[in-house]
Amino acid sequence: MSSSRIGRAALVVAFAVSIILPVYHFTHPAEGNTVVEGTVEDSAMENLGQGSAERNPDYATLSKDGIPEPKDFSRPMELFYTSYKIEKGDTIGELASRFGLNQDTLLSFNNIKNSRTIQVGQYIKVPNQDGILYTVKSGDSLAGICEKYSVDADLVKTFNKLADETILAGSKLFLPGARMNQIDMQEINGDLFSWPVRGYVSSGYGYRISPFTGARQFHSGLDIAAPQGTPVKAAMYGRVVDTGYDTNTGNYIIIAHHGGYKTLYAHLDVIRVKPGATVNTGERIGDVGSTGLSTGSHLHFSVFKNGVTVNPRLLMR
Repeated sequence: MSSSRIGRAALVVAFAVSIILPVYHFTHPAEGNTVVEGTVEDSAMENLGQGSAERNPDYATLSKDGIPEPKDFSRPMELFYTSYKIEKGDTIGELASRFGLNQDTLLSFNNIKNSRTIQVGQYIKVPNQDGILYTVKSGDSLAGICEKYSVDADLVKTFNKLADETILAGSKLFLPGARMNQIDMQEINGDLFSWPVRGYVSSGYGYRISPFTGARQFHSGLDIAAPQGTPVKAAMYGRVVDTGYDTNTGNYIIIAHHGGYKTLYAHLDVIRVKPGATVNTGERIGDVGSTGLSTGSHLHFSVFKNGVTVNPRLLMR
């Protein structure tokens, strides 16, 4: 056989190996990994088996938070995911960075409502690309959803194997590349509000024995003890909707924020803002006092979501 024929044969063998090996590695993952191909519906269901997940390093580099993907970036056209078992010290932010995903992708795929509550030993799903799972609501249209999340309708139909634009309420759609809004992200990660005053929590949120009646009653906020005159600051950007005096709360301020949130600052010595004013996070709005029904100098701080009190500690960075 001539040297030219030997050379051509070697090239053919090398080409075949370059095709076969990647396919083998994809279909035979390294021991300890669990690779699962499935539909969007599969990804929203039961936990998977034990395993870790490794991501394509190039894709990871391009899709980290804050680094936009090139418009012509070749997005995988099929959705699959692996499972990962939470270990001590893991956080959603660190895991997202490790797997080359946005935080909201992991939050959405795993329906995590509070990222601080993930447990060691818990399994989470790690998809092969960024995006969110959206639950279709009554009255939704595919065009409206795609416009709201700035995603291509044809891509959504391809990923979700939709023959047309018919979608059913209650079904789940994978929206490739979509992001959660910032307020939802901050709420889930517990960094929506900053602390309104420097001090220590003298009484937490929830049931307690009333210092006035001795009866068990619900305490709708945090009491943060601090010296009289200590600056009280807005916990989040918003608009002052009310100020005044009440026999229970004393001098108070109420600020409305995005996302249906309001904050109450009570027992103030001095009120430094007026209704209608716009305030920035950290802007001084008053001074700590002991007005109204109070046992000493402190700030009572309450957070309302759509008119209902929630535990401020779960939302404060």
